[in-house]
Amino acid sequence: MTNWTAKNIPSQHGRSVVVTGTGGLGYEDALALARAGASVVIAGRNPQKGAEAVAAIRQAVPGAQVRFGMVDLASLSSIAEFAKQLAQEQDSLDLLINNAGVMTPPERRETSDGFELQFGTNYLSHFALSAHLLPLLKKGDKPRVVTLSSVAARGGAIDFEDLQAERSYKPFPVYSQSKLACIMFAFELSRRSKLAGWNIESIAAHPGVTRTDLITNGAGPSSINGILRRFLPFLFQPAWQGALPTLYAATDPAARDGAYYGPDRLGGTRGYPTEEKPPRQALDTAVAARLWETSLQLTNVTFV
Repeated sequence: MTNWTAKNIPSQHGRSVVVTGTGGLGYEDALALARAGASVVIAGRNPQKGAEAVAAIRQAVPGAQVRFGMVDLASLSSIAEFAKQLAQEQDSLDLLINNAGVMTPPERRETSDGFELQFGTNYLSHFALSAHLLPLLKKGDKPRVVTLSSVAARGGAIDFEDLQAERSYKPFPVYSQSKLACIMFAFELSRRSKLAGWNIESIAAHPGVTRTDLITNGAGPSSINGILRRFLPFLFQPAWQGALPTLYAATDPAARDGAYYGPDRLGGTRGYPTEEKPPRQALDTAVAARLWETSLQLTNVTFV
C-alpha cells in the first residue's frame, strides 16, 4: 500500500458506481473511477453543478461512462425517488460511495424532514440511501459500500438524548457526532451483511485535511477554518490526494471489510492510504446497534 495512488486502481470495466457529491472529493472519486473504466453515477442536488462535473470528466476521460443523478440528501423523499429511478435504469450496483456532506454551519439548520442538517445530511441520508439501494447492491459483483468519515470523528460522541441538537447546538461537536455515526454505520452494515448473507462489504474511510469547498460552504469563509483554508493553504492536501483512502477502500482487493482507512502521515491528516485504528467509541457495538435501530425509525426504511 506504500504511496498508493489512483494509478493503482484495478480495472473497473463492467462495474457500476454511485458517488454522492458532485464537487471536491466526490468529483475526484468519480473521475478516477471513470478513468478506470467504471460506469459512474455522480449524484447531487444541483443539476448545473452535476452537468459541469460530468462535462469535466468526459473532457478528461474521452468515452467516460458517467452521468448525473438528481438527489437532495436533505430530503428522504428525494433519496427514495433517486433509488427508484436508478432501479429502473439498471439491474444491479457494484459500488456505493457515501461521500457528500456539510460541515459546521454556524447556526442550527434542518433538513426538509426536520433533522439537524449535519446529522441528517452526513449520516441519516446515507443510511437511508444505502437501505434503498440494498436490493441493487445484493445483485452486484463483489459489492462494496464505502462511507466517508472525518478526523473530527475522533472527538465525537452519539448523544441519544439530543441527537438533533435541539437543546444545544455547537457546530463542531455536532459535525463530529455525524461523522462518528458514519463510521459506526459502516461497521454495523458490515456485521449485519455477514449475518444476513448479503455478501456486501462495508468499509469506512476519511480524507484527512483536504482542500475542498466543504469548510467555506459550511462554516463560511470568515470562520477560523475558512481563514486557514484561504491564507494557509499548505495545511490542506489537494482533493485528489484526499480522495485516495476512499478509492483504495472502494477498489483494492486488499481493502478489508469492516476496516477504516485514512492518510498515513501527520496523524492521519495527509499522505497516502493506510488502515488506521478507528476511534475507540466507534467500536462500541451496543451503541452502534442502538443507533441503527434509532435510524430505522427516523428514516422509515428497511434493509431487506
